[in-house]
Amino acid sequence: MNENLQNYSVLMSVYYKEKPEWLKESIESILNQTIPTNDFVIIKDGKLTEELDDIISEYCKRYPDILNVIELENNVGLGPALKIGVNACKNELIARMDSDDISVKDRCEKQLIKYQEEPELDIVGSSIAEFIDNINNVQAYRILPESDEEIKKFARRRNPFGHPSVMLRKSKVLEAGNYRSYYLVEDYDMWIRMVEHEARCYNFQEILVFMRVSTNFYKRRGGLKYLKSILKFKKEQLQNGFYSKKDFVISSCAHIIMCLMPNQIRDLLYRKILRKKQNKKGRIHEKENKCNYTT
Repeated sequence: MNENLQNYSVLMSVYYKEKPEWLKESIESILNQTIPTNDFVIIKDGKLTEELDDIISEYCKRYPDILNVIELENNVGLGPALKIGVNACKNELIARMDSDDISVKDRCEKQLIKYQEEPELDIVGSSIAEFIDNINNVQAYRILPESDEEIKKFARRRNPFGHPSVMLRKSKVLEAGNYRSYYLVEDYDMWIRMVEHEARCYNFQEILVFMRVSTNFYKRRGGLKYLKSILKFKKEQLQNGFYSKKDFVISSCAHIIMCLMPNQIRDLLYRKILRKKQNKKGRIHEKENKCNYTT
């Protein structure tokens, strides 16, 4: 263990639809990190089920000096809940974590070392393995651009980070205005505003987070509600000058097609084309990035 690494906070939002066993797995993956956090902020986004409350209460009893639970009277949504959470975090570096995902044991240690090596960084994420039910049932991989230059170029068409994988610099998040309410693009919106405030970025090419998905995960990436949100977001980026007209037209047309196609076809497109697959030896198929992660 590197004792010279700085302390970090963990930020998680939980709402009533989460499955208790998934929440427990997620919390355990954070508490079992090789470099433990001293500040785990959990936002209860509205009233939770009794089972979820019991799990959080049990961890509060076991880790009273680490957990900081903030209860919101009403469900406000992910963006506003995370905004409250960022303000509550007591450390400069904040590791995001979703309530149903699983971090590998040395995820935070690797990110902290990266910040130590390159203190100018403001966002450090990683590639993600998308799984169903358990981490041995990986469906696909999201391999993201690595360097600051590649990330910023990629961001003009698609989201350059996996939200539950990032470790953020709190001061830069606040400088950019913190999280906002933006249906299903709260994270993408945050990254672009941070980049506009000269944030420096990096993505590990290895898998540091296993992200739980289901058919509903891809289903939510369709429909008129999501389409209206993403087009409003893209129009805002065009007006702000972050998107060129070409970027706006290409990315908007792609999203219109994706949102309006049948769910089964969208699911197939995400899994077979927009994500990376494994070959028989367990290595990721990747034309541009050479990722040596194996299961």
